[in-house]
Amino acid sequence: MPFTLSNDTLRSSKFHVTRCVVALSAAVFMSSAVAAVESNDQSKVFSSQEQIEVALNGKFTQGALLRGQAPVGAKVMLNGETVQTNHEGKFVVGFEREAPLQQTLIVELANGNKWRRDITLEKREYNIQRIDGLEQKMVTPPAEVTARIKKDNINVANARSGNSDLDALFTRFEWPAKGVISGVYGSQRILNGVPKWPHYGVDIANETGTPVYAPVDGVVTMADDLYYSGNTLILDHGMRVFSTFLHMDTITVEVGDTVEQGEQIGTIGSTGRSTGPHLDWRINLGKTRLDPQTIITGAPEQ
Repeated sequence: MPFTLSNDTLRSSKFHVTRCVVALSAAVFMSSAVAAVESNDQSKVFSSQEQIEVALNGKFTQGALLRGQAPVGAKVMLNGETVQTNHEGKFVVGFEREAPLQQTLIVELANGNKWRRDITLEKREYNIQRIDGLEQKMVTPPAEVTARIKKDNINVANARSGNSDLDALFTRFEWPAKGVISGVYGSQRILNGVPKWPHYGVDIANETGTPVYAPVDGVVTMADDLYYSGNTLILDHGMRVFSTFLHMDTITVEVGDTVEQGEQIGTIGSTGRSTGPHLDWRINLGKTRLDPQTIITGAPEQ
C-alpha cells in the first residue's frame, strides 16, 4: 500500500499541492547502496525485500515548511534529529531563513530498514534596506517600555509552545485576507547602521476593517495587544505549527476558541508600530520562523 498525504483532517484521501509534491520511493538501502526515484505521478520503485515510500509537499528552499508522510510507526530524522510523527505517519519539517543548503532526511522502520533523501535547498536573496539619519527613539525603544516588550515576548513564546495532536496544517491553506502584498519574508532594515530583526511574515495591505479569516482550522492561543505588533492573534494548527496575525484592528475570537477554515477572526488594522493598515501573517514551526508563501499558492484577491 502506498502512503499518501490527506487533503483535510481525516476528511479526504487526496492531498492538495501548495507548491509541489515530490513522491519519493526507495528500495531498502544497505551500506552505501541507495535506490530512489522522484516523480509527480507517485511512481514507485519496488524492492524484493521491502518498499519504503515517503511523500513530501512543499518548496525546497530556505524559509520553507515541508509536510510529509512516512509509513505508520516509522522513525523520521532530519540531520540526525528526531522529527515528530503522528499516528498516521504525518510529519512536518522547516528550514529557517539562513538554513544550510544541504539537509538529510532519513526514515527508519522498526526492523532497521531505512530510506534516505539528501535535500538541496534553494538559496534565497533577501531585500536589505539601509536607512540612516533617523531619530534614535525610532531605532531603539525607550527604556520605559523595555519591561513590556520582554513580557510580550514571553507571552508569545508561551502561546507557541504547544504540541497538540491536531493536523489541520495538512489542509490546503487559504489566504487570510484580501489585499495587496506589501512586504515579504526575509527582508531586513539596517537603521542608523544597526541591523534590525528580519521581517518574518508576508504583509497584506488593505483598508482598516477588512475581514481576516482563519487560513485553516486552529485553536486560539493568544489574543492580546502587544507593543510592537499591536492587536495580535495566534492560532495553533497542530504539530507545533502556528499562524500569527499582527497589527489587527479588531479580534473577534478569544483564547481557547476553535475556529474553522474561512471563519472570520478579526479585521485588518494598523495597531502597534505600523506605518499603515495591513495584516502581517506569520508561520512558525515551534521557534523556527517560516515563510507563509511556501505553503500557499498565488496572491491574495484584491
